[in-house]
Amino acid sequence: MENLENNQKKSNMQKVALTALAGTSIEWYDFFLYGAAAALIFPSAFFGEMPPTTALLLSLLTFAAGFIARPIGGIVFGHFGDKVGRKKTLISALMLMGVSSTLIGLLPTYAMIGVAAPILLTSLRFAQGLAIGGQWGGAMLLVTESAPSNQRGYYGAFAQAGAPIGVILANLALIITSALVSEEFFNTWGWRIPFLASAVLILISMYIQLNLEDTEAFKALANNKDAHSNKNIQKSPVIEAIRKYPKRIFLAAGAFLSVQVTFYILIAFMLAYGVTSANMARDDMLTAVLIASAIMVPIQFVFSSYSDRHGRKGIFMLGAILTAIWAFVIFPLVDTGNFYLIVLAISGGLIFLAMMYGPQAAFFTELFSTEVRYSGATLGYQFGAIVGGAFAPTIAVKLWTEFDIIWVSAYIALASLLTLISVMALTETYQSDLNNTD
Repeated sequence: MENLENNQKKSNMQKVALTALAGTSIEWYDFFLYGAAAALIFPSAFFGEMPPTTALLLSLLTFAAGFIARPIGGIVFGHFGDKVGRKKTLISALMLMGVSSTLIGLLPTYAMIGVAAPILLTSLRFAQGLAIGGQWGGAMLLVTESAPSNQRGYYGAFAQAGAPIGVILANLALIITSALVSEEFFNTWGWRIPFLASAVLILISMYIQLNLEDTEAFKALANNKDAHSNKNIQKSPVIEAIRKYPKRIFLAAGAFLSVQVTFYILIAFMLAYGVTSANMARDDMLTAVLIASAIMVPIQFVFSSYSDRHGRKGIFMLGAILTAIWAFVIFPLVDTGNFYLIVLAISGGLIFLAMMYGPQAAFFTELFSTEVRYSGATLGYQFGAIVGGAFAPTIAVKLWTEFDIIWVSAYIALASLLTLISVMALTETYQSDLNNTD
């Protein structure tokens, strides 16, 4: 009987983990699809009358609009995630992303409606940012709060794996679409097909609504509201999280800097740099990023499982140190124009990022108490995202074009140093009780 119950729990946990993986993968697919399109397609489609470099910069700035929206989405969805539950909030975020991304696929270009085109594009990118700001906290908590205490890192990696899988799906979509249609058709209409495919998120949202329950930690909180009589918590979990954990939120944001800066330089800026500087074909660069992202996925689970046994901080700090060193190796390898060395350059960066990003879901979950956990973890994550990731490709372009590519490496190294300092200042969390976090 006990074995049957354990098997049932394991089966339910696997269903939760795989559903979170599916939802976050498609959600990040939409977010990263925009990043690739912003580097390769949108400059001519939505900023056609501008000089090429200016058009690229403006296109990457619309990419940044999604990051500006992320903390706002984190605040809004964090509030409701702590008030009404992880499940309902996650569903709302997935629906918003599905609708926004599908509409991008239907947008008229600059040649069709003039300046209204980039304005509408930026607005929909902002909506994507709101959605991703809420999605991460919902998916991450749905998994980590449901997981056994000694496997929070491992199961948290399912939510984290959505990011590299999203990159793979986005790049595959662009590569396949590009291969099936002519270059002219791809640049005018073909690029829309991967965005229109985003409608599948609506189906995933419906599945979550019908098949998953909220986490035990949240249900216990909801059933014991008398034990949490503080009116501030009832009114605004976000304000209470900031009041109770200002230092942890600030340091969590700092801990995320290296991941964000390096990741978006490797998957967005690198596309434009490889095509321009190393004279690589667009599809070759997309393929290199795809292969590196595929390598990152299983590596995340390895490092996340390691953090369950040996702690979150050590592996996180090692990842930051190695990322800082590798930053000065990346661009010399890319400049060779050798496809395999470019794959090595990007793969090395993503492997070292996996040391940080894999255990991050469990690490951030364990930093905050249940009644403000969605808000606290999301604020740390999204403020780190806007400071680290929002302008990373744009800053990288400016450093590269106005100074030298080595300054992009220095930029990555500086972000990694700040992450190292932030993680050192946080306490170890892997043996904490999620129902008793001070």
